[in-house]
Amino acid sequence: MLEKSVTLPDGRAIRAVTAGDGPGPLVVFEAGMSAPGSSWIHTQREVGARCRTLSYDRAGYGGSDVDPHDRTLDRIAGDLTALLDALGETGPVVLVGHSWGGPIIRVFADRHPHRVAGVVFVDASLAEIMSTRNAKVAARFFTLMALVARMGGKGLIKRQTFRNGLSPEISAADVEVMTRDYATARAMKAAGREALQIEASLPLLRRVQEKGTPDVPVVYLQAGLVERGMTEWRPLFNRYAAALADAAPRGELVVVEDAGHLIPQESPEVVRDTIFRVMELVA
Repeated sequence: MLEKSVTLPDGRAIRAVTAGDGPGPLVVFEAGMSAPGSSWIHTQREVGARCRTLSYDRAGYGGSDVDPHDRTLDRIAGDLTALLDALGETGPVVLVGHSWGGPIIRVFADRHPHRVAGVVFVDASLAEIMSTRNAKVAARFFTLMALVARMGGKGLIKRQTFRNGLSPEISAADVEVMTRDYATARAMKAAGREALQIEASLPLLRRVQEKGTPDVPVVYLQAGLVERGMTEWRPLFNRYAAALADAAPRGELVVVEDAGHLIPQESPEVVRDTIFRVMELVA
């Protein structure tokens, strides 16, 4: 994997990681809220065995500069566009977004449909489950986790995050890399800034969901495991995702029965194989 610093038009530096070679479109990984680009390390390495890949730290995470502006969904999607432009990647890409990464790639796809070859939503956040109350809870939670990190609670954050365990496919070395930039006050502060803008971003998210995705292969990977606090929300979450998959010109829903929200870490083989299947469809 090759790490590089990419300068955006406003002068901010973004840490990007590329891996792999081969024909076909670039696979772009977008992490969830509070997660650095390295949360994809295992999957990126595996997919990079066949394809060109890109992961990156959003502003304020890992090796990327803090953004002085509000971290709205509109702003974050603009950063993704600017990053790809700076790398000269203006052709169609396959977008893979987990959790809050889902809305980010959805906005990118809405703005630049000609630059999208395929989409994989991995338990991606939807407007229907991102209520004002949930947004406020998330912001308070990340504020608390930042305090825990400053007090040396890296282990507690790790246990809280990976409470369902990790796939044996993921090595201890990769877990260490994932948590290196995640279990920090800096990452939790960046997540808190994003969470504070969820409510303001909901109208945009609703609009792009209603418009739908481009006429490309689109797969929704949804968690099947009902985690604590999700007894009511998980069935609704998956039902909304199923409706969006049905509405997509070439949409598909896959429920990963034994995985919770962290599908990339709990069932990475499903994510990997889904990406390979989409790549075959767009080749």
